[in-house]
Amino acid sequence: MMIRLYRPALFSLLVVTGLALSGCDYWPPALQAEIEQLRSEVQTSNMEKTQLQSQLNDLARSKQDLQARVDELDRMNREKTGMISSLQHEVGVLRAKAVKAAAPKVPAKAAAKPAAKSAPKSTAKKKAPLKRM
Repeated sequence: MMIRLYRPALFSLLVVTGLALSGCDYWPPALQAEIEQLRSEVQTSNMEKTQLQSQLNDLARSKQDLQARVDELDRMNREKTGMISSLQHEVGVLRAKAVKAAAPKVPAKAAAKPAAKSAPKSTAKKKAPLKRM
């Protein structure tokens, strides 16, 4: 299909080549116009290609900059996660110390005596209740 689209251009090119080889300097005006049109299209395509290449280079630089930023943020995130973990551990230790400090202090001897006297024994005999008649 591409051959059909460029068939007139190819034919013109063959005619021009044939004329150039035969030594004829005659160029028909239609052929000259077509050659100029093709040259301008090639030049336009080259300019567009240069612009697109420039945009591609800019995007590649932007991608590299953003990737470096993502890597930096990832590193900072890992550091902050480690710091948070460490601080949570310290908070747990401090809470345990605070609970121990808030508990009432009981000496060891005093704590042992009430445990021994938990069930007092009565040595006195109880009198039997009086019966009424």
